[in-house]
Amino acid sequence: MLCALGAAVCFGTATVLQAIATREAATTGSGGDAALLLRALRQWRYLAGLALDGLGFLLQIAALRSIPIYAVGAALAASLAVTAVVAARLLHVRLSGVEWAAVAVVCAGLGMLGLASGTEGDRAGSTALKYATLATAVAVLLLGLVGGRMSGRGRALTLGLGAGFGFGVVAVSVRLIDDLAPATLLTNPATYALLIGGGAAFILLTSALQRGSVTTATAGLVIGETVGPALVGVIWLGDRTREGLAWLAVLGFVVAIAGALALTRFGEAPVEEE
Repeated sequence: MLCALGAAVCFGTATVLQAIATREAATTGSGGDAALLLRALRQWRYLAGLALDGLGFLLQIAALRSIPIYAVGAALAASLAVTAVVAARLLHVRLSGVEWAAVAVVCAGLGMLGLASGTEGDRAGSTALKYATLATAVAVLLLGLVGGRMSGRGRALTLGLGAGFGFGVVAVSVRLIDDLAPATLLTNPATYALLIGGGAAFILLTSALQRGSVTTATAGLVIGETVGPALVGVIWLGDRTREGLAWLAVLGFVVAIAGALALTRFGEAPVEEE
């Protein structure tokens, strides 16, 4: 659980650091998105954010190898709470009483999960599940094409859900890759599911945040990356809770996700208030 929480801290802090760097880059020159990215890459905060993203991903993999997927998913959704707190400190963003309460709710939900979650499931994923995961990754790409043709909140929600499904595919794929030998990796459908799902998720989320409602897109992301993978872990991979504490795990999961959804405006770089 510590690895999952560490990943959430890394991802949440990286969002704020990249926000600061991008804002500074926007005030030091002109040009399109590519020029802005090149200027941002010269900022130490942006590079530090990328490093934190990489460290967060490694911690996420370690967490998925030791605790159930549902616990990891809820912890990663809590990165929104980290972003909110760090933004309040570094960007002087004012959090309302409701948002501070949401941060507390997220912490309470994660505490329940920490007490109730058991060890990683002991079932090996079947070949059918591996191919189903790959098919889902391809479906995420198709969902992106459909969502890109939509407009308004429907576009943001569709792309956000698609991004969430893509990140969910990554989480499940990590569990389905049980042998890192090159020959085995190249013949494992989960390897390609991880690559396609992760790439598609990044593209869809970027598009959703640039051209739609941040709150709507992030809500779709949180739902998509938590609920589906949690069910896969419980039903097909053997994820369980501690004896007699299934009710506490369910309650903690729901509470943590509800708190994260209340903080969805922090899914993109927060805007500094005057």
